[in-house]
Amino acid sequence: MDLGLSGRSAIVCGSTRGLGRACAEELLRAGVHVVVNGRSAASVERAAAEMRAETGGDARPLAADLNTETGRAALLSACPAPDILVNNNGGPPFRDFRTLDRAALETGLAMNMLTPIQLIQAVIDGMAQRGFGRIVNITSVTVKMPVAGLDLSSGARAGLTAFLSGIARTVADKGVTINQILPGYFATERLREGFRASADASGQPLAAVEQAWKDQVPAARLGDPAEFGKACAFLCSAHASYITGQNLLIDGGLFRGTF
Repeated sequence: MDLGLSGRSAIVCGSTRGLGRACAEELLRAGVHVVVNGRSAASVERAAAEMRAETGGDARPLAADLNTETGRAALLSACPAPDILVNNNGGPPFRDFRTLDRAALETGLAMNMLTPIQLIQAVIDGMAQRGFGRIVNITSVTVKMPVAGLDLSSGARAGLTAFLSGIARTVADKGVTINQILPGYFATERLREGFRASADASGQPLAAVEQAWKDQVPAARLGDPAEFGKACAFLCSAHASYITGQNLLIDGGLFRGTF
């Protein structure tokens, strides 16, 4: 399917690996000029070069910490008039909520709620003026299915979702959509790092830890980041203009709710 995006420009945050990278790759395949972002200059340069070789697309590296004002300014300077913004940021580590001090709470909120909002503030009016914009926020299945220990991440991402719900309706008539994708368990390096940590802590074999996670999923497997990227690219496409203010679960049936 031609996504109708050739020649468009995109910022994909946290796109050197994992789900962010999968989104960037699919947009590159659709002919989008993509700013590839990460914190490390070396990793960003390497990822952009690999994506150019893989997709033949225009991947532009930009190392910046989006949780800082300087980093956000650098990103927006690299792509001052994006047609597409994919918000993606790491979450706070697994911790008992009782151990979270004020500084940790503020950091978690900044990463998973405030930074995406600030980037949207910077680009949404330009999108509306040009008559086209796609904003996709990568949140988590834990927004709908909270997990003890990930309370700060779940709360911040749920706050982002609620904050943007009304905003999405104010720009829908101007060709701008805002949607969230809620991933379940995907075969990313970050998840595998969690498997290794769990195996080390429990003394279980790594394969047993991974299988236990798979056993929770009705689809009986981990998600492939590539299928996540394709869903993101569709939400960014010219064909998705009637989809806004929605939360798309991609979790292999992990969340058992009806709505």
